[in-house]
Amino acid sequence: MAKGSSINGNGGGQNGGNSSYTITGRGEVSRAQLVREVKQGLHPDTHVYKRDGVEYARNNPNHDKPDNIND
Repeated sequence: MAKGSSINGNGGGQNGGNSSYTITGRGEVSRAQLVREVKQGLHPDTHVYKRDGVEYARNNPNHDKPDNIND
């Protein structure tokens, strides 16, 4: 399981979306694989966001520190 702050987007997708993500200690994971894992509840502090019919992983809001996937 990875907390949101250990997941980073790699970009490379259409319109600037993430086509893959890097998880600290695990390496690169495809967008589809990470979305499946988030839906299974394997990544606390992360949820699925749908834009233009495509699902992406996104960190839950954290007002204490900036830890968005693309920060």
